[in-house]
Amino acid sequence: MVGGQVRLIPEIVCEWGLAGLRSAAAGRNVVIVDIFSFSTAVSVAASRGAMILPCEWNEERATALARAERAELAAKRGEGPYSLAPASLRSIPVGLRLVVPSRNGSAIAFAAGEAGARKIIAACLRNAASVAKWVNEQREPVAVIAAGERWPDDTIRFAFEDWLGAGAIISRLVGDRTVEAAAAAAAFEVLRESLSEALAGSRSGRELLEAGRAEDIDLAAELDMDDVVPILTGNAFCDRGGTLPRS
Repeated sequence: MVGGQVRLIPEIVCEWGLAGLRSAAAGRNVVIVDIFSFSTAVSVAASRGAMILPCEWNEERATALARAERAELAAKRGEGPYSLAPASLRSIPVGLRLVVPSRNGSAIAFAAGEAGARKIIAACLRNAASVAKWVNEQREPVAVIAAGERWPDDTIRFAFEDWLGAGAIISRLVGDRTVEAAAAAAAFEVLRESLSEALAGSRSGRELLEAGRAEDIDLAAELDMDDVVPILTGNAFCDRGGTLPRS
């Protein structure tokens, strides 16, 4: 109680990276935002009726998971038909199960269950409206986790694109927000009419442009394009928690 008024525990929190997940996940629905590119890849795949299996950033474990789940293993960018690059998944076939390891979004999703999350959802700009609607319908506390990027020494790097994506979801959520959550929502509202330019101008966006991957920026910037809510069910993200038969 502050100044004679009861202060409510915030229902909507926003944190960064794996440490942020571990601090906030227990007892909450967790929304993971990794715009470049895990959660955007999940949204694109789910909209095609495919399923993405997250995995920690370890080639041996990713290979073992793909074998155990009778799934395909995502290739490195430019080395196979399906990879972490969202543009590579636009023609992924219905029912395909794809293991997609990454240092950020995928690793966070893989760890979220052990951190005590109720439900684990992959969100991005493409499915922000659908995810926010689903979260509001649950009427449960939520933690929006911006994945962040990495510096060469593997410490977490602020990723503006993930801050913007987190804000796109939070701006549509009903409930008491932490200051961090409110700030992310405000950033999105300021830039919602210029998302493509904002993403391209971010440090991560500039890196993608230099690598010749402007297509991934364009896909990531398409607000509310996908009507999917990828929920981690068992080992796989699938739309609204549905399941598809193994191949």
